[in-house]
Amino acid sequence: MKFFNKIFLVSGISAILLSCTGELDVQPEGTPTEASFWKTENDLITGANAMYKPLFDSEFYGRGLFWFINASDDMVTGRIRGEADNAKNFSSNYIAAGDLETQWNKRYNVIGVANRVIRNIDNIQTSVAIKNQYLGEALFMSGRMYFELASNYGNEKAGIPIIDRTKEPDPNPIPRAANVKMNYDYIVADLKKAAELLPSQAELPAKDYGRPHKAAAWALLAKVYLFMKDWNNAEYWANEVMTKGNRNLLGNYADVFKAENNFSTEYIWSVTSTPKFTGVGSILPGVMLENKGWGDYNGWGYFQPTKELYDEFEAGDLRRNVTILKEGDQFTFNGQVRTYSTSNSATKAQFNKYMDPFKYPLKSGHVNGNGDYPCTDLAVPIMRYAEVILIKAEALIMQGKSADTEINMIRKRAGLAPKTGCTLADLKHERRCELAGEWADRHRDLVRWGDAQATYAKALHGMDGKEVWAPRNFNPAVHNVWAVPQAEIVNSHGVIKQNEGW
Repeated sequence: MKFFNKIFLVSGISAILLSCTGELDVQPEGTPTEASFWKTENDLITGANAMYKPLFDSEFYGRGLFWFINASDDMVTGRIRGEADNAKNFSSNYIAAGDLETQWNKRYNVIGVANRVIRNIDNIQTSVAIKNQYLGEALFMSGRMYFELASNYGNEKAGIPIIDRTKEPDPNPIPRAANVKMNYDYIVADLKKAAELLPSQAELPAKDYGRPHKAAAWALLAKVYLFMKDWNNAEYWANEVMTKGNRNLLGNYADVFKAENNFSTEYIWSVTSTPKFTGVGSILPGVMLENKGWGDYNGWGYFQPTKELYDEFEAGDLRRNVTILKEGDQFTFNGQVRTYSTSNSATKAQFNKYMDPFKYPLKSGHVNGNGDYPCTDLAVPIMRYAEVILIKAEALIMQGKSADTEINMIRKRAGLAPKTGCTLADLKHERRCELAGEWADRHRDLVRWGDAQATYAKALHGMDGKEVWAPRNFNPAVHNVWAVPQAEIVNSHGVIKQNEGW
């Protein structure tokens, strides 16, 4: 995506734009101040583009919070990794260790940049249309980051800190919101305004594909309301996408996960990637690839699908083979047809839906030549149209309405017979099969449905039926949220409090 290749920052200004949670107000000598920088349209573009740069970090949408998604029953940690294993086991031993310690701060970095755009946009000498677009982007990006933080760390006992964007950066620590509803209300207000300002995807030039658009704001609104259990509004905003967003399901499920369809009619919002030159974007495809890639490529071998997930699919479900590659299955890798076998996977399987870039010869430019950063040309979906349909279906069911039409839209593409009188159990089944191994987040689904404790009390198995993960103790009163990173508590001198029980 071309606009990401044009990110550039005035010397020293990156320290201002990409500062930490407190939006540090100490400026390096001789560099532009916030007041002197935000003047021209070029300044606005430069500053707004800086919101996206942190997303290219390998631990942002590559692994990072995916270690939390990994807690679900759909997958296991493929290689020994202390903080990941402890998180999956809901052990507080993961606190203050590894990549998970940085996730809070990474997202507040983006919020800090978005706040600067919002705070300074009136100073820019440019057209109203340009201002509206970038203001809409900043509101969307802030909303997305706050949602990822609030849904993982906030509950009815404590939300997450809300930075006052109307003021200059405050070096003092900011306490947590009283509860997560305050966060969700704040996010909703931002997203509604973003939706008014953002163009549709069709209005964006191709070089700007990947930037937020109107349907992406509507879709995220629907998901936020789903987490709030505000079924009426979840239905409404999902329906906005379905009736006004110019979105459609692709005819073939496998096509969703091909780079040529990065911005297809099923696209809502993704983390853009490119294997060119230094390579940037999500490393998730390489993270899920067989460890050492059968000697051809440095796959990392994490996030391996379980037999429980495989068995969830009905006979004839076309999504199963697209989702899971198990021993004996044929596939194409590095330009050659081969039969899947593994010496690394505990479950004797790997996720298949991100494998399309690896079917080409490895030197053909679809994957990064440096396996230490195994990104590809596939834009890994953060949210896609099928999830919007299922959000509407869930909202309808929870209101006592029929969701047969929506659920059968999903089932038809999967090659399955339609159902009538669909229940919440049907919705849960379709959501699991449709969105397995994606950022839709199976773990958070189980938590919000109240199913996590019973589900995690059962062992997980490999394709050969052998136990690969022991039953776990999930306490809903504690583990409905994750632990606040210890660094945030220490750096705030105790102003930011730990989640109860962790």
